[in-house]
Amino acid sequence: MVGGGCFSNHPILNGTSGAGNVTNIGGVNSYVTGCPLSILAILLVSDVYGYKAPNLRKIADKVAASGYYVVVPDFVHDDPFDPKNKKRPNDVWVKEHDPGKGSETARPVIEVLRRKGASAVGIAGFCWGAKTVTNLGKSDLVQASVLLHPSYITVDDIRGIKSPIAILGAEYDSLTPPKLVKEFKQVLDAKPEVDSYVKIFLNASHGWTLRYDPNDPRAVKESDAAHKIMIDWFDKHLKK
Repeated sequence: MVGGGCFSNHPILNGTSGAGNVTNIGGVNSYVTGCPLSILAILLVSDVYGYKAPNLRKIADKVAASGYYVVVPDFVHDDPFDPKNKKRPNDVWVKEHDPGKGSETARPVIEVLRRKGASAVGIAGFCWGAKTVTNLGKSDLVQASVLLHPSYITVDDIRGIKSPIAILGAEYDSLTPPKLVKEFKQVLDAKPEVDSYVKIFLNASHGWTLRYDPNDPRAVKESDAAHKIMIDWFDKHLKK
């Protein structure tokens, strides 16, 4: 089985990894990578560990290499989940960091990118970050979105989606099991006006696209496959 739980295999958050740099966009500290002159922008929304996670920054650099200006805002406001803090278990942290409020942080960031010339904006969310993506997907602010092993997403969230969306789920995922992912697909199949793509990765578990072990060739291969789908999706809908 490839992958790990949402609150396992936590990264070392030293904030020094990646080819990009940290700057403030729309009042939010953000890791940015790629050419700032690109008219195509991508927002990546982190899981509970926030924007300093090395794997997340590697993914951002990979997306940027395809011609995008990639922004990874600090959606957890410098307060990532700490698995070593036993006085603040994951359920307490999530209550303090409502995944549904991420869109409030994202909106001013997107507005700044638009003012700077971005003609199209895509957004992808990992686990906790998926709620931000679906909330924005109900608006006209983004032109394409991707959910990677999402959490806290309901069928009603998917019903409201207005822009093209890809959903990548895992065979072994207690947070968003395959049965629920299939329900998402049924909703989207009934909305032919919204282009969609849904895939359940076999033998993968929650977190496999982000919480993978970079020293495990098989885990890297499986995460790369998901990243390619994400980039191809953005290419299809943003590079028109």
